[in-house]
This record gives sequence, C-alpha cells and structure tokens, in this order.
Amino acid sequence: MPALLPTPEFWASDGVLPRLLQPVAWAYAAAGAARQAWTRPWRAPVPVICIGNLTAGGAGKTPVALSLAGRLQHHGHRVHILSRGYGGALPGPLAVDTARHDAASVGDEALLLGAAMPAWVARDRVAGARAAAAAGAGILLLDDGLQNPTLAKDLALAVVDGGYGFGNRRVLPAGPLREPLAAGLARCDAVVLMGSDEAQVAPLAVGKPLLRARLEAENAAEFAGRPVFAFAGIGRPAKFFATLEALGARLVARHGFPDHHPYSDAELDRLAAGAAAARAALVTTAKDAARLPPPWRARIGVLRVAVAWEDETALNAVIARALARRGSG
Repeated sequence: MPALLPTPEFWASDGVLPRLLQPVAWAYAAAGAARQAWTRPWRAPVPVICIGNLTAGGAGKTPVALSLAGRLQHHGHRVHILSRGYGGALPGPLAVDTARHDAASVGDEALLLGAAMPAWVARDRVAGARAAAAAGAGILLLDDGLQNPTLAKDLALAVVDGGYGFGNRRVLPAGPLREPLAAGLARCDAVVLMGSDEAQVAPLAVGKPLLRARLEAENAAEFAGRPVFAFAGIGRPAKFFATLEALGARLVARHGFPDHHPYSDAELDRLAAGAAAARAALVTTAKDAARLPPPWRARIGVLRVAVAWEDETALNAVIARALARRGSG
C-alpha cells in the first residue's frame, strides 16, 4: 500500500473489491514469504525485542514500545530503540537528536521515541543494530520490523487493536494484513491485545501468550467537558476521536488525515480558524504533534496516552524468558 494514503474502509470487511484485489494480495504474500525463506538473519551481540504489527495502520505499537523500553530501563537495562524512521528523509544509521532533527528528517515515531531514550533511525536494520550495539546498547528494542527478516529477534510481540483486529483478514492490498495471518502469528512469541477484544482476536491467537493492555490518557482532565476541535493523521483517526469523546470532551469537529501526514501552515491556519469560530480547543495526538512546525506546538493541545498492562506478571515472564535465553546488558 503506498505511503501517506488513508486506511481504506473496505479493509474492515469483505466484499467485491477485496476479492478483485486478491490476486495482487497473493503475489504480495508470495514475495514476502520468499524474502523470509531466503534471508539469513544477522544475530546482534545483544538481545533484540521486536514490537510489530500484523496489519497496516495504528494498533498502538509505538506506545507499547515506549512502555516496554521504560520498564526495561527502570530495571537497569541499557535500552536503545531502533526505528526505520518512516516518513523521514534520512536513511541512517544515525542517533536521533530531538534538538537537531525533525519529523521530515527522521519521522514522527522516531522523534517520540528519541525524546524518551536513546533511539536510532536506520532503513538497514542490521546497520542500525550494529551502530546501537557499538554505542553501548544492552538491549535493542525494534519498533516495527516484524516482517523484516534481516535481524534475528529474541522476542517478537505483535500488537493488535482489539476493536479492529485483523480487518477482513486479507493481505495487502485486499486487506490490512502485512502477511498471511497464520504465518505472522507463527513467528510471534506473544500477542499484545490493545483494548477490549471486540474483534475476537483471542481465539485466533491460541497457543500464544496473550498480553492484554489499554491506552490511558495522562491528561484527560484538560479535555473533559470542553468543546474540542480534533484532528489526527494516524492509522485510524476515528479511534482518537472516540477516545476524546470517552473522556467527556464535546467534539465540535473531527478532521482525519492520512497516517504520517505532514501539516502545512495553510492547513493549520484553516484548522485554527475553525476552532476559533467554534470557540473550541484545537487538539491532536502526540504523534501528530511531532510533525507540527515549531511555531504551532504551543497553540495546539495534545492528548498524551500511556499503556496500562492488565497482567504485569505475565508481561514480565515473557520478557524474562527471552532475556534469559540470551543474557542482557
């Protein structure tokens, strides 16, 4: 699926268009399977934990990566995060510097990660892993890359949105799956289920540890009861709008943009004018805020979220088993 396009609505259910696109999906899946079969992964000198998706679109992968990195760091591990830098122009490998880099250079996700702890951007995952290890990483946390076979993974977690699940369960471009579901699940060590399981993900992940979690707003009081003019350029903007409403915000407008959308001053001027006319607060996501031009960042409210784990003991056990197999720094 080309970058910077909205998530197609037909991915959520089956129908004529997904069936027409199925031959292309078979070819896409075959190419991915061939790459997995013919690539010999490189094993880094330190443990590698991958936080990935089985589908295109937002499932909460980056908040999960930040949560796990923070937990590992709290327990004394030297965690470095490795990102592809999607949406950024620089191929890397390079260490993210939030004072020097912007979303146009390293991508919005890398900026969010780099603001919390050491982060690297590298289109070549092996080169990035080598650079991070040489810089003192004790654990590499790979943000995305579940379908990338070049770097061996000691622990692979698939993050799944409980409300969306796997959509129509077809592979791109006929559906949202990045690879056939059975193949993807077979390579995962555990599934992280975000939110309530409305899409019935659990029965499909039988045999894999199911780690349940949810996103919780850290600054909900800023929006409860207030009129809000919301906009977002993420995988599924409707999820962000629903979260604001669940917090008690009164949405007077909602504007969805493609994932990783780079906002222009003209677009932001129009959004700000609409919010002013409605006497509402202009609000977006943390990921979108990373793409805002600096003069706009103080003018737009940001909903900050963090991951809450239902069973931290189960999560710790999954991580401990992986680190015990390799040792950690």
